[in-house]
Amino acid sequence: MPTLTIKGAHVIKHKRALGGVLTLAVAVGVAVAAPTGNDVPWRNAATTVTAAESSAADHARLRELMHRLTTVDGGPGALLEVADRRGSRVLTSGVADVKSQAPVRRDSRFRIGSMTKTFVATVMLQLVGEHRVVLDAPVERYLPGVVRGHGNDGRKITVRQLLQHTSGLPDILDHLRPQEVLKDPLAHHDTRDLVNIALAHPPTFEPGTGWRYSSTGYLLAGMIIEKVTGHTYGEEIHRRIITPLGLRETYVPGDASAIPGPHPRGYVRPGEDAPLRDITAINPTVAGAAGEVISSGSDVNRFLDALVRGRLLRPAQLREMTKTRPTGNPDGRAYGLGLESRPLPCGGLYWGHTGDFLGYETAGGATVDGRQATVMVNLGPAASDAQSDGMKAAVQTALCGGRRSAAQ
Repeated sequence: MPTLTIKGAHVIKHKRALGGVLTLAVAVGVAVAAPTGNDVPWRNAATTVTAAESSAADHARLRELMHRLTTVDGGPGALLEVADRRGSRVLTSGVADVKSQAPVRRDSRFRIGSMTKTFVATVMLQLVGEHRVVLDAPVERYLPGVVRGHGNDGRKITVRQLLQHTSGLPDILDHLRPQEVLKDPLAHHDTRDLVNIALAHPPTFEPGTGWRYSSTGYLLAGMIIEKVTGHTYGEEIHRRIITPLGLRETYVPGDASAIPGPHPRGYVRPGEDAPLRDITAINPTVAGAAGEVISSGSDVNRFLDALVRGRLLRPAQLREMTKTRPTGNPDGRAYGLGLESRPLPCGGLYWGHTGDFLGYETAGGATVDGRQATVMVNLGPAASDAQSDGMKAAVQTALCGGRRSAAQ
């Protein structure tokens, strides 16, 4: 029986998680979705793209992957937005609403889960560049007395270790009961309470001696941002990232349970034979700085492009963010500070993050030469490993853009 886990107050499959797990023994069924596959032209109307220029083979492969995500792999609907210097293109498949069978809109917003961490890390590194935060300073300097007990000690853990998942702090998701989240999805969750739930348990290793994904670190990072600036981390994201980049479809919702603007319904399957449950309305404070942001394919792509090409961070801070360490995953992924690198099958690598929240699974990536891709499926946790693998394949195929590895 497959297991599901909640990560950073958002749900993620154990096998796909970057680190520790909180298992929810729920067998995953396959959702029935309308086998549609729709794509729209490049958004930049001034650019004419022929089939040869856009690589007919890759286009067909992307269509195939999107169709599979909403049939064999079990997602109700899926969206992929690909962008480069020519403009952006959106492919959709399946349905946004299993009752009405309405198709997925190309301008959809959705919950991006752990991709929130990249926004939070960017703000923290901007503060480092302003000499308001020191990466290798202890957490205790900014949050005195907060990280204590059961072997956890903020005097021995640095800000860098929070952002890179090398703190050894117990993951809130190992100790938050997912059944309680599903029982009352509109309940408010206080960040300090979530941190205290995690810190009631011993660390998984001594700080700096290992790597294990822990959303607790990002809850604390959000608290540090607030302590240093006098504003919530969400207000700082808006001022430092959303407004300068013109991200009109990106929100840090706080207690607001609705998704503004057009969006697919978000679904979870609570049991092997259970019908899909609509979990679109949820209080995102259950994720906080570890995963509450709402965005869109176009906005995520714009953000990742600006980040990896140096528009948001000074060179020294971007170097720190992209200084990675292996995660132990056989696919070669490595983790920096809120940003992950993965090898591309056509050579080189891309930078991005994955995200999982009740009702949605997302993945996004960008290359330094100006290509970006973001994919979303409105079923979270994923119906199967194949769903997560298919999403990764869609991002990588889009980023390779017609290039082929020697092995292909």
